[in-house]
Amino acid sequence: MEAAANCSLRVKRMLLDPKFEGYKLSLEPLACYQLGLDSAVAEVKLRDDQYTLDHLRAFGMYNYLHLDSWYQDNVYYVDQLGRVMNLSVTLDTALRKPREVFRLPTDLTACDNRLCASIHFSSSTWVTISDGTGRLYLIKTGPRGDGESEKWEIMFNEELGSPFVVAHSVSFVKSDVHSIAGLLLRVEKDEQDAKGSGFHVSLEWVTITEVDKEGNQRYEISKCRVLQGKSVPHYAAIEPGGDGLMIISYKPFRFMQGETNQLEENEDGKIEDKKKDPIYYWQQTEDDLTVTVHLSQDITKDDIQVQFSPDCIIVALRSQPPLVEGKLYSSIDHESCTWIIRDNSLEITLIKKDEGSMWTELIVGDTRGEFIMDSSQCSAIAERLMHLTSEEMNPNPDKENPPCNAQELEECDIFLEDSTSLCRFDGNTLKITHVVNLGSNQYLFSAVLDPKEMPCFCLRHDIDALLWQPHSDQPDNMWEHIATFNALGYVQASKQDKKFTACAPNYSYAALCECLRRVFIYRQPTPLSTVLYNRKEGRQVGQVAKQLVATLEASDPILGFQATNERLFVLTTKSLFLIKVNTEN
Repeated sequence: MEAAANCSLRVKRMLLDPKFEGYKLSLEPLACYQLGLDSAVAEVKLRDDQYTLDHLRAFGMYNYLHLDSWYQDNVYYVDQLGRVMNLSVTLDTALRKPREVFRLPTDLTACDNRLCASIHFSSSTWVTISDGTGRLYLIKTGPRGDGESEKWEIMFNEELGSPFVVAHSVSFVKSDVHSIAGLLLRVEKDEQDAKGSGFHVSLEWVTITEVDKEGNQRYEISKCRVLQGKSVPHYAAIEPGGDGLMIISYKPFRFMQGETNQLEENEDGKIEDKKKDPIYYWQQTEDDLTVTVHLSQDITKDDIQVQFSPDCIIVALRSQPPLVEGKLYSSIDHESCTWIIRDNSLEITLIKKDEGSMWTELIVGDTRGEFIMDSSQCSAIAERLMHLTSEEMNPNPDKENPPCNAQELEECDIFLEDSTSLCRFDGNTLKITHVVNLGSNQYLFSAVLDPKEMPCFCLRHDIDALLWQPHSDQPDNMWEHIATFNALGYVQASKQDKKFTACAPNYSYAALCECLRRVFIYRQPTPLSTVLYNRKEGRQVGQVAKQLVATLEASDPILGFQATNERLFVLTTKSLFLIKVNTEN
C-alpha cells in the first residue's frame, strides 16, 4: 500500500504585498441596473427536520444564481414555474428580460422533501441539472448565450434516489467515448450516529457514458462511487479528465467499500486494529543516521544486498522484495556509508551530506519505520523549551512581553476548524494520493477562472486571501498560488452578516454580499493619477486600493451572487441586479 504524500502549499512571495496600507473608501458611484422577474426564484427553505449546520451550509446558504463561465456574462436561475431562465448581457443600457431556455418536466411542488434545483455547466455544450427531487438530467445545449441557435435537449434523465444537489461536473472524452462525471451532494440520516448530529454527508461520484446499442446513441451510468463524511465539504471538484477528485473539508471523507457499505480502513487514519511492528528503526545525530533492521537467525552476510546512492537506498534479502527502498529525505555521502550485522540485526550507517540538518523522516512517504530519539536529544529539546513553560500562570507579571492571552484576540481572528484538510483522491484506486493540512488557513470561497481547469479556491493566510489554482496534471506542483487579495482574509472575517464571496476571473477585484441589500467591493491596488503623500511617514504613495459599497433597492433576501470581469450579478427573490464594476477594456 502506497501512503498518501503529505504536501504543503507553496506561497509565491512575489505575489504578497507586505507594505499594503489598507483599503480607502471610495464614494464614486456604481452603475446599478435592476430587472424584475416574471416569476419568483424557486427558493426552497429548510424544513424542521433539516436543523443541523450541515443542512444550513449545503442548502440554506445555497447560491441560486449560476454563472456560465464558458460564455462571458451569462447567468441562469430556476423560477417557481420550473423554468431555467437565462440573462445574457452584451450592453448594460439595453438589458433584455430573462428568457426561458428549458423547463423541468416534473412538477417541483409535488415533492414534499425536495431540495433546491441545481445547475452546473459541464462544458461549452453540456449542462448537468438536478430538479431537487432526486432526478438527474444531462442536457445537450449546443452553443449557449444565443437564443436563435440554442436548443436544450435531454440526453439522460433518471431517478437516482433521495434528493441531491449537483456540486460539480465535468465533460471529457477518452478513447473516442464521451462521458460526463458529476458529484451529487446529500445530507442523509445516520441511524448509527447516536452521539453526533444524527446525519452524515454523502458525495456520489457518478460517471455517465455514451453507449451505442443497436445503432442508437444513448447515455448510461458506467460508474457510481460514494464517499461519506461528517461535514459538508467546503470544496469538491472532479479533475478535467475525470481521473481524480479534490475535496476540502473539516472532517475526512472516505469511499464506501462496494456493496457491503463498509468504509475502507486505510482511508480512516485508524488503520487496522492490530498494528504491525516497524520494519526498521532509525536514529540520527547532526552528522549521521543509524538504521537498524531485525533479521532472522539463519540470515548471513551473503544473503544481504545493500545499495547506496546520493539520494536513495535499497536493502533487500536474496530472492525477496526489498525490505527498505525509496528516496531519502536528504542527500548522503554514499561512498562513506557502511553496514554490519550485529546481534541478529542489520545496522546501517548513513553519513549526511549536509551536516547539522535534522531529518523529519528517513524515506519520503514511508511509514513502515519508527524514529527513536536519543535520550540526550530529548534532554536538549526539553532544555530549549524550558523558558516556555512554568508551574505558575504568569511568574513574572512585570516582564515586557507577557504570556499570550487568548482573550486579547479579536473575534475575527478566531477560527475553530483548525483540522481542515485538502485531499486528492485517485479515481482508479479510490485512495488518497495527496494531503494538505490547512490548519488555520481558513477556506473562504471558490471561483472558476478558466472553465477548462478545476475551480480555484481561496484561503486565508494571516490577514490576506490567497487564490490557488489546482493542476491535476502536475503531481509535484498540484496547487499554484496565482493571486492575492490583500487583507481580504481579515476584512471578510469582520463582516458578520456576509453570505456570499466572489472574485473577478482576472483578479481585478473581490466582492462579498450580506444577507440583505449591501455589497462590498475591494479593488486591487491601482496607480494614482495625482501625487499623494503619506504625512505620517513622509513619503509618496504610488498606488491605492479602493473599497466600494453598493446598496440594493430591495427588501428581499439575496439568494445568488456571481462576479465577472466587468460586473456583479445579484439575485433576490423577485429581482436581478447588475452592478457595473469595471469598464470594458
